[in-house]
Amino acid sequence: MKILLGLGGVVGLVVAMLVFGFPNRAPAASHAENALAQPVLVELFTSQGCSSCPPADRLLARLDGEDGVIAVSRPVTYWDRLGWKDTLARSGNDRLQRDYAARGIPGSGVYTPEAVVQGAAAAVGSDESALRDLIAGSRKDKAIALAQQGAEVVASRARANVELRFLAIASHSMVDIAKGENRGRRIGYTNVVLAEQLAPCDPSLACRAPIPAGIAGRKGADRWAAILQDRDGGTVRAVRWIRPAA
Repeated sequence: MKILLGLGGVVGLVVAMLVFGFPNRAPAASHAENALAQPVLVELFTSQGCSSCPPADRLLARLDGEDGVIAVSRPVTYWDRLGWKDTLARSGNDRLQRDYAARGIPGSGVYTPEAVVQGAAAAVGSDESALRDLIAGSRKDKAIALAQQGAEVVASRARANVELRFLAIASHSMVDIAKGENRGRRIGYTNVVLAEQLAPCDPSLACRAPIPAGIAGRKGADRWAAILQDRDGGTVRAVRWIRPAA
């Protein structure tokens, strides 16, 4: 519908704009861009010896293809006793999961498949609806961002009680499982953590650290990530993909 304004109406409209300001829609768009610019970390605790894990592994692969999500697999060792030794498992993944459980974050425990979002809440890793709700709830402007400056990763501001966690990752791994609950199956895993190294942060300065040589040169890695996280498996404050030879 068209609206016609007389001269007086036009003058009044111009005066109102000068007094009250022009309509500004930029903040909404900026907020959306900032939310996507600050990725959400999803960590899936999974196991080759867990028959209920493959649906969660497939869901994580789908999440990996979505903007604003950094999705990693953290295979655990504690189901090896069921007859198949997980070829990708790391005891460090077990420890991190226990740290999350000890904090009592919503939905946490020591089980598979478990997906932890931003180190702050957890859900059954195959429950897509619950997991997407947690991801959506984490899509907000964050007070800290990470940047890569050459061979260093730098936080945008200081924060006490945090550390940088560097990850070396294999983007895709296919495993033929010969024994245990998944025997006879060939299962794919996405963004498997092969190695990680921690760097402490000075609470009075914006955290910065070089990418460790052991992470940059880790055999089998083709992706790398940096996480700024409260110590002892606390809340994730920022996360980003990095490049060893930037």
